[in-house]
Amino acid sequence: MYAIVEIAGMQLKVENGMKIWVPYMENHDEGEKFTFDRVLLIADDSGIKVGKPLVDGAFIETTLVNHAKGPKLVVFKKRRRTGYNKKRGHRQHYSVLKIDNIKM
Repeated sequence: MYAIVEIAGMQLKVENGMKIWVPYMENHDEGEKFTFDRVLLIADDSGIKVGKPLVDGAFIETTLVNHAKGPKLVVFKKRRRTGYNKKRGHRQHYSVLKIDNIKM
C-alpha cells in the first residue's frame, strides 16, 4: 500500500515504515506525532483511489524522528579579470518523518 501526499508544497510517495525528509518543522519536538490529510492518491489491494483534488477521509499518521541538515552546498562567485571571488557555504535544515500508518 502506498499513497501520494502533499506536505509543505511537496508531493511525496510514501509507504508504511518509510522515512522522509521534509522542510524544517520549527517549534516541534522529536517524537511528536502528526497527521497529514492532504492525500492525493491511495493505492492498495482493492485498487487505486485518485482524489479530486483530495481523497475524502484519507490521512497519514507520522512521527517526527529528528531534525537534520542536508549536504553542504558550495556557492562560488567569480568575475573574471577583476580579482573578485566569493566562496560561501550553505546547509539546508530538514525534519525527518517516519510514516506510521496510511488510513482511509
